[in-house]
Amino acid sequence: MLQEDNSYILDRKDTKLKKVVNIPISLFESKQGKYFVGQTETLLVGNGANAWAGLVNPRDSGINLYANVFTISNFSNDYLTAEIWLNTDLPEKGRISTKVSPTNTALKPLPRNKVDILFIKSTTMVPEKGINVYKRIVPPNTTLVSEEDGKFIEPPGGNYMLIITSSSSKLDKVVVAFGWWENPRCEKKYIDK
Repeated sequence: MLQEDNSYILDRKDTKLKKVVNIPISLFESKQGKYFVGQTETLLVGNGANAWAGLVNPRDSGINLYANVFTISNFSNDYLTAEIWLNTDLPEKGRISTKVSPTNTALKPLPRNKVDILFIKSTTMVPEKGINVYKRIVPPNTTLVSEEDGKFIEPPGGNYMLIITSSSSKLDKVVVAFGWWENPRCEKKYIDK
């Protein structure tokens, strides 16, 4: 029988202590070259316009996207609202960010991300499909950090999108960043009983 004692496990058959190391999942994925970070260009919200920023898993990626963290840097004196949407319709004029990197830059060759950061700098378009799962308030001149620990899992063709709005009559500047990991997709079927 195994008995846990902090960071050691005692095997009563062997009577030797064995060291157990506990590391965060993001470090584990980074060591394997599967963790990525990136950001948008400066987005503009207010005066009736909103901005979109999100992680998009292409239909042919063959991987699942695990959304781990997002940050919203609000460079204005106004409060902003961020709506988090799952699997919404994507803006046609969205741009793919080039500001993306694996977090493990010690690997050669560097791993390449399959998931893209898609953003639209400013638009009046609002989502028509998908699910708005929650909202966050972003205080003025602040960076909001929201750690999701990879619990939002999007298959090929799915997305994890932030829609940012401001009630200001002037345009406010915002930058959005993401951290995520990618793992091969495995099909599992669940049976309701």
